[in-house]
Amino acid sequence: MRGSTTGDELAIHALVARYCHAVLQRDHEAWASTWDEDAQWCLLGRSARGRAGIVALYHKLVGGTRWIVQQTSNGLVELAGDRATGRWIVTEHLQASDGTPGLNVGLYCDDYRRGRDGVWRFARRRFEPCYLGPPGLTAPPRPLPTDV
Repeated sequence: MRGSTTGDELAIHALVARYCHAVLQRDHEAWASTWDEDAQWCLLGRSARGRAGIVALYHKLVGGTRWIVQQTSNGLVELAGDRATGRWIVTEHLQASDGTPGLNVGLYCDDYRRGRDGVWRFARRRFEPCYLGPPGLTAPPRPLPTDV
């Protein structure tokens, strides 16, 4: 194991922040670099494996939006050598291409892996929504699964 516990936790917090900033800035290269080569991304009934597949799914999802602001908070990280897990509350404000606003609130459940280069990346990221709908919170909430 390289690094310190505190340093590793800070590096994982920075990874999650880089992910969010890349979404807002539409920096597709920076966003892609947050994923391990053989990672898996699961969200909204879809799943992609491998960085190329994940990037292709990402382009499909953001292609219908003008902008997206994603904020994560209350991150919990558990380290185990060169691997770690984490959970984050995520709030996402977005505007569709036609101007329709939306709000997504949920939980990211993550697995991280430190690469040979010492950089932490997502090995698996699963989004569990608890609200998807208009910003006025007028849609019904979704129950979180029991395994989160």
